[in-house]
Amino acid sequence: MKIHEYQAKEILRTFGVKTPKGVVIKNLTELNSVPEKLKSTKYVVKAQIHAGGRGKGGGVKIAKTTDELQTCAKQILGMNLVTHQTGPEGKIVRTLLIEEGLSIQKELYLAMITNRKSESFSLIASCEGGMEIEEVAHKSPEKIITENVGYYSELPMYAIRNIAYGLGLSQELMKPFTKLAQGIYKAFITLDCSLLEINPLIITSDNDLVALDAKVNFDNNGLVRHKELLELQDIHEEDPRELEAAKHGLSYISLDGNIGCMVNGAGLAMGTMDTIKLHGGSPANFLDVGGSATTEQVSKAFELILSDKKVKAILINIFGGIMKCDTIANGIIAAARTMHFQQPMVVRLDGTNADIAAGILEKSELKIITAKNMDEAAKKVVHAVQ
Repeated sequence: MKIHEYQAKEILRTFGVKTPKGVVIKNLTELNSVPEKLKSTKYVVKAQIHAGGRGKGGGVKIAKTTDELQTCAKQILGMNLVTHQTGPEGKIVRTLLIEEGLSIQKELYLAMITNRKSESFSLIASCEGGMEIEEVAHKSPEKIITENVGYYSELPMYAIRNIAYGLGLSQELMKPFTKLAQGIYKAFITLDCSLLEINPLIITSDNDLVALDAKVNFDNNGLVRHKELLELQDIHEEDPRELEAAKHGLSYISLDGNIGCMVNGAGLAMGTMDTIKLHGGSPANFLDVGGSATTEQVSKAFELILSDKKVKAILINIFGGIMKCDTIANGIIAAARTMHFQQPMVVRLDGTNADIAAGILEKSELKIITAKNMDEAAKKVVHAVQ
C-alpha cells in the first residue's frame, strides 16, 4: 500500500526523523494561513500524488513571496499531473504539501528495502541524492552503498558507520545520522514496510540532516497488524478495479497489455503471464481467483477483466485442486449472461471436475477456444489477438 509524501513524513517524525515544516491543504481557501504557520522567506509547493517525477511534470514549484505562493498553488491544485510513472493519463492533484524552503549544502539518497536476493533488509545510500536510484545504478553503480542487515531491536552500529563513511559524512554529522538511520530502521521493521526512501536527504547550510522528500510503501500482508494504517489509503490514487477486487476477496493488479487473465494461484498466474510474454503477447492484468473461489467470485473476476477497455482477448487457465473446474465454468456463464462480450476467449481447465466443466461450457454455446495445456493456451490467445 502506498501513501502520500506528507503522510510518510508524519510517520517519520514520530520516529525522530527531521523533516521540513509543512502545511497540507486541499483547497485554496486554506492558503491564507500558510505564511503565518511556516514563517518562511521561501515556500515549496508540492503536488501529492502516488508517483515520482512530480518536479519534471510541473508538480513542484518554489515561491519566494505570498503572491507567488498563491499563483503556484492555483497552478498545481486540481491539475492533471503527468509524469513518467503516471502514464499519459496522469493523475488529478487533490492535495498540496507546502513546506518551508531550506538552504541545501548537499543532497544524499537513503532507503531501506526488503532484499529477497540476500534474504535480509538492505540499507541503501548514495551521494547522488535527488536523482532516481535506478539511473544512478545504471550509470554509476560504484556510487551506491548497500548494507544488508537482519532483524534486530535496533540498527547495528557497524552498518551505520559503513554507510556514513561511504557518504563521506563529517564527524559532526555522525550523531544526527545515527539517530536518523536508527529511526528509519525502526519505522521500517515496526510498520512492516516494503520500502522506505528518502530522496533527497539533505545536509543543510547549518550542517543538519533533513528528509526533504519521503516515500513509504507498506507490505499489504502486514496491514492486518496495523489497521490504523488503512486510514491513510487514498482511494483516488488506487485503480478502481483493484479496490473492487479486494472487496470480493480477489487479487487483481492492472497491467498495460491487452490479454485479460483469470488464473487460480499466484504462482500459476505468474507462469501464465510469463508464457504469454514468451509467445509475443502482453497481459492486461494479474488476477488470482484463489483456491476456493465461489461462482459469484468467478463471475465478478470475469466482469473486472471485461471492464478494462484494453482487453482484446481473454485467457482462463485453471488447474483444479481445491478449486473445482465446474465452479469456474458456471462463473463464466453467469458473467456472460450479463455482459455481452465480443473478445475471443481461450480456456484451459484441468484437474478436479474438468470433464464436468467441459460439458457445462459446451452446453452454454459460448464461443470458446479450448487448450490442453498452458503453452498451447498462451499461443492460441496471442494468435487470437494478432
